[in-house]
Amino acid sequence: MKFTSRDITFPNQLSILRIILAPVFLLLYLSDNPLYKKLSVIVYVIAALTDWYDGWYARKYKMTTKVGVFLDPLADKILTSSAFLLFCIIKIMDWWMLAIIIFRDIIVTLLRSYDEYKGKTLKTSYIAKTKTFLQMTYIFVVLGLLFILSFEVSQNIYNSINSFLFSKLNYVLLLIISAITLLSGVLYFFENKSVNEINKKTKN
Repeated sequence: MKFTSRDITFPNQLSILRIILAPVFLLLYLSDNPLYKKLSVIVYVIAALTDWYDGWYARKYKMTTKVGVFLDPLADKILTSSAFLLFCIIKIMDWWMLAIIIFRDIIVTLLRSYDEYKGKTLKTSYIAKTKTFLQMTYIFVVLGLLFILSFEVSQNIYNSINSFLFSKLNYVLLLIISAITLLSGVLYFFENKSVNEINKKTKN
């Protein structure tokens, strides 16, 4: 994929910013400074908002590029993975769940970006949309709880939040997210394979 000055559009700059903010978010939260922990959540929210804004901006001003088609979803997955990585580090999530999410998201993003780069328009499946909704909802709920814990709260609030984060319910929620993530990846592979076979038959 060739990268030219034409690809340095505002939406693509936002995607690059999102990639940069992912490790910044992690480093801030993993510090011992309560203020930095608060800032980390704010950084994540800002990065997530750029995901919506760069897509809207690119469509409105017709600034969609092939580089952007690849860069935008990749930045999204890196940001999402950074949140789940944090959850593993603070031990509210198992590492094998993170492995499933990262493997699925990166592989599917690369395959999808390649197909779109070749001019194939692929619709996002219902289960893929469900996967994204569940992942983002879970991430923002947990980050919200962690944000609360960065303040001096009462012992009851502290215990209640921690009880949920390390509960069987939280484990089940993560299990469901991991399972749907894996299923969406498997279904994408077979759907993509079918589309390619149809295209080959059409050309022949």
